[in-house]
Amino acid sequence: MSVNQEIAEKTERLMSLMAAENLGGVLVGAQHNFAWLTGGGTNGVDGSRDPGVGSLFIRRDGRRFLLASNIEARRLLVEELDGQDYEPIEFSWEDEKADATIVARRAAALVEGGQLIGSDLPLGDGVRVIENLLSRARCRLTDAEVERLRVLARDTGAAIGEMARALEPGVSEREIVRRASDALAARGARAVVALAAADDRLKLFRHPVPTDKRWERVAMIAVCARRGGLTVSLTRIVCAGGVPNDLRDRTRATAEVNARLFDATRPGATGRELYEVAARAYADVGFPGEEHLHHQGGAIGYRTREWVAHPRSAERVEDCGAFAWNPSITGTKVEETAIVLDDSIEVITASPDWPRESASVNGREYILPGVLAL
Repeated sequence: MSVNQEIAEKTERLMSLMAAENLGGVLVGAQHNFAWLTGGGTNGVDGSRDPGVGSLFIRRDGRRFLLASNIEARRLLVEELDGQDYEPIEFSWEDEKADATIVARRAAALVEGGQLIGSDLPLGDGVRVIENLLSRARCRLTDAEVERLRVLARDTGAAIGEMARALEPGVSEREIVRRASDALAARGARAVVALAAADDRLKLFRHPVPTDKRWERVAMIAVCARRGGLTVSLTRIVCAGGVPNDLRDRTRATAEVNARLFDATRPGATGRELYEVAARAYADVGFPGEEHLHHQGGAIGYRTREWVAHPRSAERVEDCGAFAWNPSITGTKVEETAIVLDDSIEVITASPDWPRESASVNGREYILPGVLAL
């Protein structure tokens, strides 16, 4: 599938959405949606903000427009949108700074009078926020996206696996995260989430933002890696010397929970149903209630989680969707990214030669990461 074929398919999805929702056009300005719609392009300059520096407008008849200031318009057309048939709507940077409604007004002027437009960002009256609908459109990956995600996942698994094998006791959590980020950057990826826990912090905190604490016995690294807009996530745990029996047992139990989640992740399953699968699995492996201590993960793609499974989640698994489950039992965690393909699950973030935990569910075997003894 060529980039133009991929973009044409996504444009068709937006046109179907517009017809169903009676919209005259859709504005895309958030960085993750720009990457999705352009097949991996970026409108990002400031990483601290969701909005990028230019917006794409797809009209109901399929015409495509770029709305951007004179600072960004030419560069975006040449470097990010080359050959994609976007018509430029340019305005001065002074007008952009003085008028927060300029993008919405310029887009509204491109549709027939009275037609509502949709946007992934809140832009005021007359513009309907449809990020929830765009998320559903994003979750069904194209063939080209599946292939790019596989390559990113392979690179991420290898990078973090190699980095973790080289860790020596006494290294701080901040240094672990730096090394992980550097390993990903060397492969053209960026760590948009990087967590590290040393020793007792692994038992105390589910989201261990790195500190100066130095690891001596056990260390965990968890990353979400992004390239071309797509994201994968994984967690790895290393141990100095032999792996304690309690850590091994808890990790095996957590791998069983992850395997049951993967087995239940089939097209049509809801987030609520998957949450219930996790809750039952924790009880079955002897750790009831652990689901209340941290979210279990969910769909992944152009956001670190497109949606998370919870007791009231009505979101559904899509064929050709990507998922990252991250079950945890106090003191350990198991996380890999996988793709749903028809009636199968393909785990894509495995680290070469990493210790494995195997779990069989309904006759299917799932291979998940264990603890590496250094």
